[in-house]
This record gives sequence, C-alpha cells and structure tokens, in this order.
Amino acid sequence: MIGAGVVVLDQISKSIALSHLSRVYSLKVIDGFFSLTLVLNTGVAFGLFSQSPAVWKVIALLLLSGITVMAILGYYFLGKELSRPMSIAFCLIVGGALGNMIDRFRFSKVIDFLDFYWKSYHWPAFNLADAAITIGVLVLLFDALRENRKTDLRREKPEA
Repeated sequence: MIGAGVVVLDQISKSIALSHLSRVYSLKVIDGFFSLTLVLNTGVAFGLFSQSPAVWKVIALLLLSGITVMAILGYYFLGKELSRPMSIAFCLIVGGALGNMIDRFRFSKVIDFLDFYWKSYHWPAFNLADAAITIGVLVLLFDALRENRKTDLRREKPEA
C-alpha cells in the first residue's frame, strides 16, 4: 500500500510540474532556499551519470536494482522476518523506483522539480520518488544499525 501511494503521489506531482512549470524559469517558494524548477533528468538519482553514455546509466540502474532485490531475497531465504521499519523502507524504495521507471518508459527521462539550495550550495533537483528512495535507504541503514546494536547488547549481557 505504501509503495502504491508513493507511485501515485509521485506521478501526480510530476504531472502538475509538467503542466505548470516551464524549463525557462523557477518558481521561488522560499527565497534563498527552495524553488520549483522543471528539470528533465537523463541521469539516475539526483542527476548522477546524466553526462555519461547510456550504457553506464543502464549498468548503474541494474546494479542499484540488483542490490535491492538481493537484499530482499537475502532476508527471505535466510528466513528472517522483516521488521516493520524494513518493510516500510522496502516499500518506499520499490515505490520510488517504480515512479521513476514509469517516467523512463514514458519520456526516456525522469521529471525532477524539487530544487533546494543555500547560498552557493545547490543540491540537484529531485522528485518525490527520489525522496522516497532516499528515506527508504536511510530507514534501512538506521534499522540495520539498531539491530546490530541489539545483537551486541545481547552478546554482552552476562548469563545468569
């Protein structure tokens, strides 16, 4: 359900961005910090590999997809039950990946429009799918660290 929600919100937001934003100008939302700027991204997340040959983009996308699938299958075949945070994280990652995949099939590029910057620092424009993927990866990392910490504490606990 979460993954489907990510796809729907992502596609609606991109449709609105395509309808109401121009590639010529940015719509300032918070001056000096956040604008809505239409960017047609031929790279992967946050514009990575946008100047690279198509073969490198395909390799990067396949590697990222493969790592995610291997992580999910690893948990499945190890017989581990996914924690609630991990289930949510995988849903966010898969939903975000599907949202961007839809763009690649429809436009051969991804629609980005969320544009954050501070003084001379400018983060590459991104979309809701990218945000969902990033949040999902962060949740996975924090959950893995938390689980490792629990395991370490159990090992340190003296036996009665």
